[in-house]
Amino acid sequence: MADPVLHLEGLRKRYGSADTEYEVLHGIDLRLERGEFAALIGPSGSGKSTLLNLIGLLDRPSAGRLVIDGAETATLDDTALTRLRGERIGFVFQHHHLIPAFTAEENVAMPLLIARGRPDAAMFERAGELLGRVGLADRRRQLANRLSGGQQQRVAIARALAMSPALVLADEPTGNLDTHSADEVFALLREVNRQLGTSFLIVTHDPRLAHRCDRIIELVDGRIVSDRANEVAAGRSPVQGSAEETE
Repeated sequence: MADPVLHLEGLRKRYGSADTEYEVLHGIDLRLERGEFAALIGPSGSGKSTLLNLIGLLDRPSAGRLVIDGAETATLDDTALTRLRGERIGFVFQHHHLIPAFTAEENVAMPLLIARGRPDAAMFERAGELLGRVGLADRRRQLANRLSGGQQQRVAIARALAMSPALVLADEPTGNLDTHSADEVFALLREVNRQLGTSFLIVTHDPRLAHRCDRIIELVDGRIVSDRANEVAAGRSPVQGSAEETE
């Protein structure tokens, strides 16, 4: 079996000083296989954002093992973590975080520009291809601030795919959209997953969207209390979960 795209063992996160230390995540065990399309759900304050920040290499765990696409992150310095994050992880946020004065094409090309240090024709060709994939080929020269909310989120998805990441982390990707636009964006994420084999971990408060994912992972009070396959959405045999029992 191929290595998982994400592997967590005993992951913990603590904040505060020795006298006031408190733990937000209590020993998270989780595997996400290549090509999986999973939802991460849980009430506010459950630790979802903290867990996503750790997986996205925006913060370091206090204890435990975190492996991204075969790379043991505990052994990496900040420069290597930044490189790994830029090359192997894509991000889609609730707020698209596009640069308003840049065109759609320029926004999508930004991760490539950061990685290569200077613009070239190939990166803009890649950006154009991705905008075509998300249905915005005719908007590539449009300024980001002239696009609708749904179109801006499509640009953000294209940008997340620029480096051909193994894993895309989507934090409430439809949270600011109306129902129709949300359904379109979600369908696009699913299409990318099925066509490219990109793994997705989607944080959502929307039960409609969660139940359209192949797997639903529930986090409560910093612990995974449920990890189940959604056979109806997946259309295949159950995924082997790694649910951690509540202590």
